[in-house]
Amino acid sequence: QVLLVESGGGLAQPGGSLRLSCAASGFTLGSYSMGWARQAPGKGLEWISTIYPDGTDTYYLDSVKGRFTVSRDNAENTLYLQMNSLKPEDTAVYHCNIGDSRQRQPWGQGTQVTVSS
Repeated sequence: QVLLVESGGGLAQPGGSLRLSCAASGFTLGSYSMGWARQAPGKGLEWISTIYPDGTDTYYLDSVKGRFTVSRDNAENTLYLQMNSLKPEDTAVYHCNIGDSRQRQPWGQGTQVTVSS
């Protein structure tokens, strides 16, 4: 059974940091490009970052570039998202999944990130 379990969200002040984790089971994370998406209140799902299977290349949506860093530990089957300089507009539920939309697994519950003073 494929499972994607996100964690690490919470309440952060503007300018603060959070580190999200995504534990994958039921498939070999290291075989796929992986990434993060988010869904803000009242909006659709937005893909924000991708990392290649070996971690050699990454992609970021312009709105998070320079503030967010995606990384992976294939030995631990875990994906990470370091989020710095957080802004209120980063408030959303964050999800991880396979980067190729044709190979996406069922979405997990995600982890809530709220940025507010």
